[in-house]
Amino acid sequence: MMLDKRAQILLKTLIEQHIYDGQPVGSRTLSQSSGLDLSPASIRNTMKDLEDLGFITSPHTSAGRIPTQLGYRLFVDSLLTVKPLDDKAIRSLKDQMNIGDNKKIISNAADILSTLTHFAGVVLIPKAKKTTFKHLEFIGLSEKKILVIIVTNDGNVQNRIVMTEKHYTHDDLVEATNYFNHNFSGNTFAKVKDTLVDELSKMHADMIKLMTAAIEVGNDVISPESESIVITGQNNLIQSEELAKNISSLRKIFEIFEKRTALMKLLDQSQLGEGIQIFIGNESGYSSLDECSLITSPYETDGEIVGTLGVIGPTRMAYERVIPIVDITAKLLSNALSQH
Repeated sequence: MMLDKRAQILLKTLIEQHIYDGQPVGSRTLSQSSGLDLSPASIRNTMKDLEDLGFITSPHTSAGRIPTQLGYRLFVDSLLTVKPLDDKAIRSLKDQMNIGDNKKIISNAADILSTLTHFAGVVLIPKAKKTTFKHLEFIGLSEKKILVIIVTNDGNVQNRIVMTEKHYTHDDLVEATNYFNHNFSGNTFAKVKDTLVDELSKMHADMIKLMTAAIEVGNDVISPESESIVITGQNNLIQSEELAKNISSLRKIFEIFEKRTALMKLLDQSQLGEGIQIFIGNESGYSSLDECSLITSPYETDGEIVGTLGVIGPTRMAYERVIPIVDITAKLLSNALSQH
């Protein structure tokens, strides 16, 4: 929706002032801060027009105005002046990011987001690629203890010890090893499990137990259970003046953090967009976040988008500061993961 230059300046000034102090903004403040040479009557008329268009609203207890979700949307889309981080800050973030393995790097990214913004930082962890096993071997350690060695297609080697009810001879273990590798090498253990169900009737009982044990430890190695999302700084939202006023709303926000499914879906959807995505209030599609804004950005590994990170805070946030933090954190995370 097009606004004339004067209305744009007044709306921008009003939103920036409200973000700064959280108070409704009156005509006198706008006259002093906007830099426009307008009479109080002209400012009031423009404010009335902006209110009629749905960009601002007047709380019952004040003569001043505050921005609506529609006002914030126009602000971030057309009026916002972003404040990029300086080189020193970026170098500091890069040093913090490049610590530990990939799991630690992702955790560091979430910590950076929450620490710098004082809101909640979230990172959607990359979906694990389907890993297959290349080679499996059974080695007897003692009468009822067997070492299972699993080599995956990406060169990862894992060892697991299986306790058995009976003693398997060396020949038994060689037979099982050869059978497994000949029939199933190159498959995921999930597929092996499905296929093996049809084969079990052809094996004797002792071999069935050994094959079943192999599948169980294989699933543990190749498909370990792990969190799909990292969330840090949730308690920062308790300190938010806007959110703390409404305990019921705050409880709903924490429920979405606890259940995670809806948040993961939202982050997954935002991954389809290019660059920074901003969801203000009910734009997220989840009533639990009606009083929040979510700023996200996808991140990459070797040029391929693998996940999303972002910040959740109140709609009254310093967008000009938070947006570049999300943007540079995504870029630094991409670089760090690509180098590991």
